[in-house]
Amino acid sequence: MSQSPSRRRPRRPTVAFIAAIVVLSIAALYSALAVASTSKRVVSEGHNPSLGKTVLIANNGLTLYSLSAEKNGRFICKGSCLKDWHPLVVAAGVKPVGPVSLGVIKRPDNGLREVTFEGKPLYTFDGDKKKGDANGEGIKDVGTWHAATP
Repeated sequence: MSQSPSRRRPRRPTVAFIAAIVVLSIAALYSALAVASTSKRVVSEGHNPSLGKTVLIANNGLTLYSLSAEKNGRFICKGSCLKDWHPLVVAAGVKPVGPVSLGVIKRPDNGLREVTFEGKPLYTFDGDKKKGDANGEGIKDVGTWHAATP
């Protein structure tokens, strides 16, 4: 008995089609992993005995500071200021994470992506040499420097 021309057998997937599905699935998995790896922990918190309060700390253990006059995208610490105050930066595509909500802002002087907390850029101080130092607390210039507190 022969089949009528209007009835066709269902086609089986070809090897090339199955291979394409596998390749696309692997690519989607790697893409998802790449997105997940763009987050980086750059801030922790700890009790600072000299200040008597909990402060934000960079990965190197140094106290993080913000300048009172730097808010709403306004940068004061530029040029010679950067010899003493070092911006906490992350690479393009990296989302900074920590025990608090962090953001990034592009520095107008060099284009680096500086980490922010509550909208204020974060810095370490050149005068802090070891974990627990908070020698930048209260320094006044065009604003006042304070340890960032959660």
